Amino acid sequence: MDFNLIIIGGGPGGYKTATYAASKGLTVLVVEKDELGGTCLNRGCIPTKTYARLAEVIETMKDAGSYALDGVTYSFDFAKAFARKQQVVETLRGGIATLLSASGITLVKGMAVMKDAHTVVVDGKDYSADNIIIATGSVSKSLPIPDLDKEMVCDSDWLLDTDVLPKRICIVGAGVIGMEFASILNSFGCEVTVVEFLKECLPPIDSDIAKRLRKCLEKRGVTFYMQSALKGAASGKVTFERKGKVTEVEADKVLLAVGRKPLTDGLGLDEVGIKYDAKGIAVDDNMLTSVENVYAIGDVNGRQMLAHAAEMQGKRAVNAIVGCGDDIRFDVMPAAVFTLPEAASVGKTEDALKAEGADYRSIKHYYRANGKAVAMNETEGMLKLLTDAGGKVVGCHVYGAHAADLVQEVSALMCQNITVEKLDDITHIHPTLSEIIVG
Repeated sequence: MDFNLIIIGGGPGGYKTATYAASKGLTVLVVEKDELGGTCLNRGCIPTKTYARLAEVIETMKDAGSYALDGVTYSFDFAKAFARKQQVVETLRGGIATLLSASGITLVKGMAVMKDAHTVVVDGKDYSADNIIIATGSVSKSLPIPDLDKEMVCDSDWLLDTDVLPKRICIVGAGVIGMEFASILNSFGCEVTVVEFLKECLPPIDSDIAKRLRKCLEKRGVTFYMQSALKGAASGKVTFERKGKVTEVEADKVLLAVGRKPLTDGLGLDEVGIKYDAKGIAVDDNMLTSVENVYAIGDVNGRQMLAHAAEMQGKRAVNAIVGCGDDIRFDVMPAAVFTLPEAASVGKTEDALKAEGADYRSIKHYYRANGKAVAMNETEGMLKLLTDAGGKVVGCHVYGAHAADLVQEVSALMCQNITVEKLDDITHIHPTLSEIIVG
């Protein structure tokens, strides 16, 4: 065999897994057909968070009463924001290239097609390895609606690749992508309308938190139409049906933010006999597919479509390959939404616990009672802890400043099966936002 391991895809799952595998003594080939960093770096997490940070600065300056700083009045220039985003992406892309130049790792650019369980073909050349990991990620979903003007409709890739923003935009979908763009574009001065089929935004997050976050965005000027189904978009008009009534709004662009789907096309899965469906490649708890020696991690297996989940799944797959165990808890998988304010969650929601008929307790703590939040002028927010009958923390959901950081602390403690009583015994620095966790 040429290598111990071939990884198809150079996104967060792919490159992080490559460096981890190399640290375990494996020789690794990484095949990437596009830019290093995958969707997360080039068309997802990093570009949107760069814009989210700039949006935060804009909102802070608005709160101060003007766009003036040190006697100079500033106006928002999106072209500069776009340039900043490009700079961040290119810097991090270079860092990944450096990581993959380490000893034991070989990078090949091109499209990999599986020939068998040990061989991939890249531009007509065969490469073989003891094991293969598929880490090809996902692509944006579309909607099967015939009356959509192609000039009006765009996806998140387009929106992150333009340096001129539409004056009015209708976002279809109030999931993570839709909500982040709604928040960002509102701060950037766009007129934002959100059309969502479900009753509430952000289904994976506790509905109590999701509703409060939506109300925050409404106060900032974002218009929401919930329980609404898109019917068409043409000639500057977006049509949707809401509770049996057809409604029309004006928009220059329509962003389809209706989720993502695993990227399985063109890999040769059928020829090799790997089982998959529209939800992704089927894998076991070690990320092994239906074919021995072939693994699938990240968005392509559809289990948890998060960059950090892909990284940890890759670590699990490598551990299985080299024969060592781990204590990775895939049931404790934190996630964040970088709106203004932020939202984040880990574990079970109160909605899920109610549906299960579980004996649980809900504990709420508010930002307005926290000294640091008051000093920061960030009093809008709430943290909800959920415990089982024995007091063990089974969920945490937050909206407010630095929500992701607060949830990360709780996530670490949940991996140790902490109870709320033990949590209360942990000393927290004063004054910090983290005190909100213990009230």
